[in-house]
Amino acid sequence: MMIGVSVQALSCPVLSCPVLSCPVQPRVSVVLYVSVGVGLFPWLPMLLLLVSSTTVTMTSASVAVQQRVRSVPLYSSVDFGRKWQLVHEAVTPNRFYWSVTGLDVESDLIHLEANATDGRAQYVTCRAQSCSEANRHYPFTGYIETNSLVVQDDYMFIQVTSAGRAWYYVSYKREPFARIKLPKYSLPKDMHIISTDKGQVFAAVQEWNQNDTYNIYISDPQGIHFTLALENVRASRGLGGNSMIDLYEVAGIKGMLIANHKLENQVKTYITYNKGRDWRLLQAPTTDLEGNSIHCVLPFCSLHLQLQMSENPYLSGSIITKSSAPGVIVATGNIGSELSYNNVGMFISSDAGNSWRQIFEEEHNVWFLDKGGALLAVKQPTVPTRHLWVSLRALHPIGLSLYAVCTIGVSFDEGRQWDRHSFSMVPLFVDGVLVEPGIDNQIMTFFGHFSHRSEWQLIKIDYKSLFSKRCTDGDYQTWHLHNQGEPCVMGQKQIYMKRRPASSCMLGPGYSRVLSSEPCICRAHDFECDYGYERSGDGNCSPSFWYNPATVSRSCRHGQNYLSTTGYRKVAANNCTKGVNDMYTARRQKCPNRAPHGLQLSTSEGKLIAPLHSNVTFLLQLQEMEATDRVD
Repeated sequence: MMIGVSVQALSCPVLSCPVLSCPVQPRVSVVLYVSVGVGLFPWLPMLLLLVSSTTVTMTSASVAVQQRVRSVPLYSSVDFGRKWQLVHEAVTPNRFYWSVTGLDVESDLIHLEANATDGRAQYVTCRAQSCSEANRHYPFTGYIETNSLVVQDDYMFIQVTSAGRAWYYVSYKREPFARIKLPKYSLPKDMHIISTDKGQVFAAVQEWNQNDTYNIYISDPQGIHFTLALENVRASRGLGGNSMIDLYEVAGIKGMLIANHKLENQVKTYITYNKGRDWRLLQAPTTDLEGNSIHCVLPFCSLHLQLQMSENPYLSGSIITKSSAPGVIVATGNIGSELSYNNVGMFISSDAGNSWRQIFEEEHNVWFLDKGGALLAVKQPTVPTRHLWVSLRALHPIGLSLYAVCTIGVSFDEGRQWDRHSFSMVPLFVDGVLVEPGIDNQIMTFFGHFSHRSEWQLIKIDYKSLFSKRCTDGDYQTWHLHNQGEPCVMGQKQIYMKRRPASSCMLGPGYSRVLSSEPCICRAHDFECDYGYERSGDGNCSPSFWYNPATVSRSCRHGQNYLSTTGYRKVAANNCTKGVNDMYTARRQKCPNRAPHGLQLSTSEGKLIAPLHSNVTFLLQLQEMEATDRVD
């Protein structure tokens, strides 16, 4: 186990002990060593600790490791782990969250899912160092499903099961919980919150008749009304049994996502540039690594990508992007009629998915160096290797002092050239790479082992010598973001600044990727179908068979206003202006008067007849009426 700069060896076999969690036998004492100094992890002044009889896990605000137990005690510390105080005695693993700045008043507030003795769960909030029963609050009255609490950005989500059916609730900006509204034909049995940034929720919903796929839905800003973005997205199970959805949000390009869509027993990779409004296949490379032409014609043949994120935080996974390197996508994939895990290679796009090149014939882990200006590639072989290979255009040979082994490559020209270098006589299995952040920090750390029985070896590399100088204005070129030639993406034109492929300079501390950005005139493709509407064959949004647009919410009272939809809503985070904006935007109208509803007349005797000349008490019952109506 590695905590900060201190390293404490635990009695775990190599490759069976994760970095932050180590299984131990029951009733075996475990000592946790915490470093107060600056090290591999940016520890916060307050730490949280989960403890169970079978697993010990250390977490910070952004690190959580799944447990297989139902509930565990949660402790907090304000002195870097010297003393610990019990927060709650039974918390669902991974279901506790720090306060969100700007939404929660107390900075040390904790949102947690607490388990009762009968197996049910409750949503609890309290302060980390003051969480007695008297100081606990319950934002949602009643019990919730275990493992359902999610607190993320402006939203909070829970699940409640009633009469055998799952119901999902959302709280936007800490407002009271409201029930999430999916299309009425939807009968979900599982839901996963994928992202909540930029004022919209992406959710993966598995319907009652789905097993290995999920449907992707997108919400309005409040996270209540959801519309379908893409059906039958491939899903798989991770090592811990968790669902992994083949949907990837590209970093650095707003509104750009990649998904693996299953249709007629074939899985194909699709890309969108407007948050799921429109999807298309990926154009395959025109040539292979040897320069031979590739005959691959859409839609019968295209490029397909593996979209699994690595469960090891020190490996890159099958696809990687970085916000500081917009437009650059590196992924494992194949060319053909469908996604395959045979005959795969490594592919790269330098223009946000419009075109692709192959860079390796075998799978590699890839990282970004120098704020995305360079690429590091490490092959994970079945046998250890002893070579360093570097791709440097017009660079002199370099010298790196290393004391163990791996095969790596570094590219300054987006993978066009790679050079190989031997640097050790002893082979090494690479278990992971840590690229340390920092403006002027050019350090990467490899950790691995010589054999399956050996201890971990740490190799720290200062790659500053790879660069010939600091970049100047002449080392940059401009790149215009586009979607198959369309310059307006998410309602704006953006121009980025990139380093020229032939330059081996280091990006300066004040380097900014975005050179200019200006809004576009609103057009139809800047709007998606609103809740209750679906796109018809002519491209227009029409009411779904289950939705009556003339129906006004019963909460709309006389004298109040409501938004009357046009059937469209602007794609969230779209920056277009003017144009068709007014025509497609919902209009505010006054709530209509509604006639009294559910009138029933009866007598105190429960009969509608009475003897002559007798006193009768009539009872008038009205199910619904406007506040301004009078009954005399």
